[in-house]
Amino acid sequence: MTTVYRSLGAGSAMLVAVLVGGTGLLVGTGRAHADDPVMHHVKYTVTAKNPIYADIYYLDQEPAIFSDYSHDPYRFTPHVNADIAPGKPWSFELNLAKPEVYAMVSVSTGTEPGTPEFHCDLSVDGTVAVSKDGPRGVLCSIRNW
Repeated sequence: MTTVYRSLGAGSAMLVAVLVGGTGLLVGTGRAHADDPVMHHVKYTVTAKNPIYADIYYLDQEPAIFSDYSHDPYRFTPHVNADIAPGKPWSFELNLAKPEVYAMVSVSTGTEPGTPEFHCDLSVDGTVAVSKDGPRGVLCSIRNW
């Protein structure tokens, strides 16, 4: 081994040592899979006993940090108008790392007349976490704020 370094010269030997040592750093800096968040499958479902053109707000993506949501909640909670009737529900599915913090769906009649008798379900990993009813509006959420 010393004969290889002698034939390379001091500068080349130093370069080889840095390259060999640096390779370990490049390989060792990867993220461990244990650091990946556990994702939960979330499904929102809204139904009505009577037909209605409903206003729905729902979380469709998880912010990287809470302050992003706090400063601009509508960036993460779009608004849709949906025709809902018996046998014609509205639903949306997504994956969230923290459904207990962010998952939510809200529905109301908006400016439409009538009493549709809304029902909403919020399921996490196939299990209904929240189920609520309301005559003209309802919110399904498992967050505590």
